[in-house]
Amino acid sequence: MKNQIDDNVLIDRFLDGDVKAFNILVEKYKRKIYLTAYRLLGNHEDASDITQEVIIKMYNELKNFRRESSIYTWLYRITANLSLNELKKRKIRNFFDFDEVEEWLFKDEKQSPELSYRENELSNKIQEALNKLPEKQKLVFTLRYYDGLSYEEISEILGTSVGALKANYFHAVNKLQKELKNVL
Repeated sequence: MKNQIDDNVLIDRFLDGDVKAFNILVEKYKRKIYLTAYRLLGNHEDASDITQEVIIKMYNELKNFRRESSIYTWLYRITANLSLNELKKRKIRNFFDFDEVEEWLFKDEKQSPELSYRENELSNKIQEALNKLPEKQKLVFTLRYYDGLSYEEISEILGTSVGALKANYFHAVNKLQKELKNVL
């Protein structure tokens, strides 16, 4: 709850003209926005574009944010919707470029080339299996597994019942297990 209070204070400060407060919110959430978009879209350029769109939308629409949910939930909803619209518009199913993301996220960490290779191979196999899921299952799985959101939070983001989300997650996990049974 402390984060939401801090966020509300930052929102109030921004609405009163303090641009630094907005910058703090951006710094706090831009990585999460990017990672969600990246997991859904599959490449750095599209995820960066969506991240920028979400930040612009946040800047323009924060005055209309009703605070019925946390800003975190609101931003996830915007990110998910923009990402799904992008997928529908382009009708693409890209594979994630894990080399690029890992280099960007973990540029200061060192590990053996063999371990990096095995992790990249496994990450690519998992992503291939994830890309075969229907969009709704992929989105629910991503928000639940990778982002650790509760079904209630996902329900707020997607406007779907918790029961339907659990069913989507269950089907996604089963499909992923079948697809990856020889890999893991």
